[in-house]
Amino acid sequence: MMVENLKNLKNIRVVSGSSYLCLLCKAGRMLCGKSQCPILLKLGVMLKHKKIFDLDVVEGSSPPSVFVGRFGYPKVFVGPLIPPVYGDTSIYDLPENWVGLSIDEILNFRFSLVWGRFSTKIDEVRKGGKLLELLQELAMSITPVDGEAELAKKPVGTVVFDSHSQPFGPSAPLKNFKTTTIKVEKNIEKCFYDYDLKANEAILKLYQSKVPVSKIQLSLSLGILGKLKTRKIVPTRWSITAVDNAISLNLINEIKHYDTISEYRVYIFKNLDNLFVAIFMPGSWSFEWIEAWFPGTVWNLNGKTPELMGDFEDFYGRKTYADVGGCYYAARLAVSEALKTEHKQATVLVFREIYSGYTLPIGVWNVRESLRKALKTKPQTFPTFQEALKFVSSKLKIPIKEWVKKSFLLKKALLQKKLTEFIQ
Repeated sequence: MMVENLKNLKNIRVVSGSSYLCLLCKAGRMLCGKSQCPILLKLGVMLKHKKIFDLDVVEGSSPPSVFVGRFGYPKVFVGPLIPPVYGDTSIYDLPENWVGLSIDEILNFRFSLVWGRFSTKIDEVRKGGKLLELLQELAMSITPVDGEAELAKKPVGTVVFDSHSQPFGPSAPLKNFKTTTIKVEKNIEKCFYDYDLKANEAILKLYQSKVPVSKIQLSLSLGILGKLKTRKIVPTRWSITAVDNAISLNLINEIKHYDTISEYRVYIFKNLDNLFVAIFMPGSWSFEWIEAWFPGTVWNLNGKTPELMGDFEDFYGRKTYADVGGCYYAARLAVSEALKTEHKQATVLVFREIYSGYTLPIGVWNVRESLRKALKTKPQTFPTFQEALKFVSSKLKIPIKEWVKKSFLLKKALLQKKLTEFIQ
């Protein structure tokens, strides 16, 4: 049935990084090791919204949302995301509320968002311009905004299947965009009109004013924050990590002055076929994040064993960008928030096991929001490191010895235990 539907839907393009394997499989043998065919998953969701592909004009309520691409930087594509439906669409771009939803549910509303894009230089935002100013207002809105996006041609949905694939909806060049009256968030508006406020200071000011992190990330992306002479458009992907990093660094500087926790804690949380295990240990601030991608997942497609990678920082922090990427900073934000709330510091180690049911990568929000949720639950507590580690070992699929090989903090904790026993 899906194949028949595709004959009438030529606007969808399928790109595969492993075309030979896909041709052999044809979603019947699951040769990639996944529990669902990611191509059919994306196609299935797009087919639910096939009417979108016949539209020259998209009318509906933007969540509100604007997307900034990174390819071609410092000249990038930017534009509004708008679904062909009116009403409360805020959930479409509010990852703070996505924990508990299935991948299908998330893809369903994400793929209904049409991206009307146009090309601009990142510093154009300083010069103004009617369309960029309208997008900035849209980004500052506190409620969904009714709008109309006139497209230069019918939207095209690209289903990409390779190691860098990210889910996204159909897109088309933007010819014209207009909206109804926009009600902006007052705290963001104040930062926008403060032309001497540094971007980092604005990020912290908005966070302290309880503005959602995702909203701050959107504001940074659209060049709303920072000194007027240095404002620029920031690719969405980069703005997400920049905000996670800035807020968590500020929280960590406060945490370092608090007393340490007195017991060993273990937090367990499962979401979207991901297992998160956070170990809080008595000691000064240190943080480590290790993730394990099982065979059949997007970053370990043809592997036979789980692939582990991670990064850490001691009390004095990091001097380089974490190799593991944005997940590190998303996790660090969730952890530092929890410790700040409690007015405690700790040595923290977070493990993440990603299983084959996690068919598609859907963003670092999954790490941030899953850990936020996890760290609000009651932890299992233990008087000794040995007991905590034994409990953790019973929850993980990968043997603890494999984690030890990759973990600086685990090695350190085990060595300290041996030295203590030797002294006694």
